[in-house]
Amino acid sequence: MSGAVLLISVLAMGLGTLGEGRAVFQGLDDQWMNLMSESSSDAGTGLARALDRLGGPLGMIVPLILAGCLTVYGRWRSSVFVLAACVMGNIVVVLPLKWLVDRPRPPQPWVLVNDGSFPSGQVFTVTTLVLTAGVVLLPTVARRCWWALAVALVIAMMWSRTWLHAQWLSDTVAGAAAGVGVVLLLWSAFARLLREEAVRAASGRLLD
Repeated sequence: MSGAVLLISVLAMGLGTLGEGRAVFQGLDDQWMNLMSESSSDAGTGLARALDRLGGPLGMIVPLILAGCLTVYGRWRSSVFVLAACVMGNIVVVLPLKWLVDRPRPPQPWVLVNDGSFPSGQVFTVTTLVLTAGVVLLPTVARRCWWALAVALVIAMMWSRTWLHAQWLSDTVAGAAAGVGVVLLLWSAFARLLREEAVRAASGRLLD
């Protein structure tokens, strides 16, 4: 339920940017972008560019590697869950939203970007990756610390995209919300399969 609410909220945000009127959150976006007004040669830009690579092509390769490793160890249910959230989620959720909303990027981005600023694909990619990794790699008792690290990484990616003038703040918020929404929905859908996999792993029957 929470996942569906988040996705509907992201859609509503996107529809709020359409038309000739000014989006209700554009003022906040403009104020935040004014704060991101340092030179592109500043020290923070190196970190921002590194995070940009993580959310770009590398962010699509890592889920494929993770899914492949899970499959090798007989955890095909976890593998499908990771691919569905990180890869298919991008194709089914992010790309259609970018096409529908077609929001212009901030002026003069510091990195190479494509069309469609809303929602942030890089933030979505990192959000789905860190959340699915927590679900499939960590036991329940260890996830609380991981969620804190995941939040910090997602916030860092949101900062990176706005620091590089590649996206508006609201684009990054939407990317994070969409990523959480997709993972929550798929986690609920895969819950029974993941429980079965955990039972088989505990009994040493994953490869049976």
